[in-house]
Order: sequence, then structure tokens, then C-alpha cells
Amino acid sequence: MSDASRETVGLIAGAGRLPFALARGARRAGRRVVAVAFDGFADPTLAAEVDALCWVGIGELGALFAGLHDAAVREVVVAGNVPKEQLFAGAGRIRLDARGAAFLAALGDRSDGAILRGLGDALEREGMRVAAQTEYAGDLLAPEGPFGALAPTAAQLADVAWGWPIAKAIGRLDIGQTLIVKDKSVLAVEAIEGTDAAIRRGGALGRGGVAVLKVFKPGQDPRFDAPTIGPETVETLAAAGATLLAVEAQRTLVLERADVVRSADAYGIALLGVPEAGPA
Repeated sequence: MSDASRETVGLIAGAGRLPFALARGARRAGRRVVAVAFDGFADPTLAAEVDALCWVGIGELGALFAGLHDAAVREVVVAGNVPKEQLFAGAGRIRLDARGAAFLAALGDRSDGAILRGLGDALEREGMRVAAQTEYAGDLLAPEGPFGALAPTAAQLADVAWGWPIAKAIGRLDIGQTLIVKDKSVLAVEAIEGTDAAIRRGGALGRGGVAVLKVFKPGQDPRFDAPTIGPETVETLAAAGATLLAVEAQRTLVLERADVVRSADAYGIALLGVPEAGPA
């Protein structure tokens, strides 16, 4: 991008490896990257991957805007997890500045979609374009079909075909992205606890051999919360006794793909990219 006012990308960073991937992608694209990171959640080693970094509390929206304005940011990308249960942590656990308190009070509800759309709208009112995560991580998107050494069994494919429309329906309601099934039974649905906790719960109920489905929620704002898996996901799957992970192809980001495939193959977990409409 030649416009000098857009040479710097602002990275709003939470927990996990996705902020690292997006920072690297933006820098490969020739952009300067300034991170505003959530204290207690973002990894401090992110500092080595960006040109500048400042820390804010998760409720300090005014401080977040100030950090971006100080860096003359005109484009922002949001990445990384902030556990939603922090909303219920109480005043002693979450610091709200005046902008943060006003933001929460104005939300019609506290669903993921409402929070992220509200944040995007607030950033754009501040004069910043919010870029989709895939603009700087398109090379990480899951392919269609098996992408590990193991092909799904006929029984696993039947579970995916049965569970896919259920996962999409749950996503349409903005409950979560992940569904755990076995023998055409729903074992667990991701809600506020997040993907890993849902996988562990479903694996315990199914006593192994479960299939995990992760979808892009219908109507989801493409700027935020792209379905994401990485090596830690595979470790969780293995601990839960899962034998298949099916993700939405061309919509799901696979972090450190070589490590994901290597670990999944070693644990006997099949990896499958599924088109939006479900298995053929």
C-alpha cells in the first residue's frame, strides 16, 4: 500500500500464537507493525515480532485507542484470545476505564459477535479501518480434503456429514464454532469456555474416538475470530481421545501447519478440510 498514512498496521493482541502469525504476515507485506497488547493475556515475546508494543488492560478501551493514535495507525487487525469469562470476573479482576465502561454498557448483548462488531465499529469511528485476519494470513488457510497422513474412515465421514449442519446452526446462533460428536450424537458444544475446554468435555463423555468439528459461523464478521487451530489444539485432541478434526476449508487458519500435521499423524488423528456446505 503506497498511502503513507497506512504504512503502519496496528495489531490488537490477545493470547495465543495468532498475533505472531499476523505480525509476521504484515511485516512480510512491508508494513510497520505496532502492537497494543492485553496485559496478562498476550505473550510478552511478541515484542520481538513487532516494531513497537504497548500494554493495556482488557477493559481500558481509551488507553487502547490512545496507543493506536499515538502510532498514527489507520489500519488495525485484531488477533488472539481473551477468555470471555473475564466479563464475569468482577471489578477486582478487570479494569474498566471510562471508554471501556461505556462500551460494555452500550452493548445489546455480550455475545462474541456483538462484542467484536462493537469493537470494530468503535475503531472505525476513530478513523481506523479494521482489516480481516486473512489479509495477512491467507497462506495459513486450511485446504479442502485430508491434509494429514490419515484419511477419515467411513464412520468418521458419516459423523461429519451428520454434525456439520448442527455446527453451522449453533454458529448461526453465535454460541460457538466447535461441536464434538460421536456415533451421530452431540457430546459437547463450545460456549463461553472456549474450544479446548469443549474438546476435553466431549472427549470425557465419549470416552475416546470422538470427532471434533470447527466451522466459520454463518453471518460472522470476517474481520474477527477466524476459526484457528495450532499445535496446542492437537495436544488437546490427543488428551481427549479425539480421532478426527474437521475444519472449514479456506476459512480456518492453521498455525504452524507442519507441526500440526506431524503431531496429528503421530497421535492417529485425521485432519480434514470441509467445504462450507459440508461434505460432498
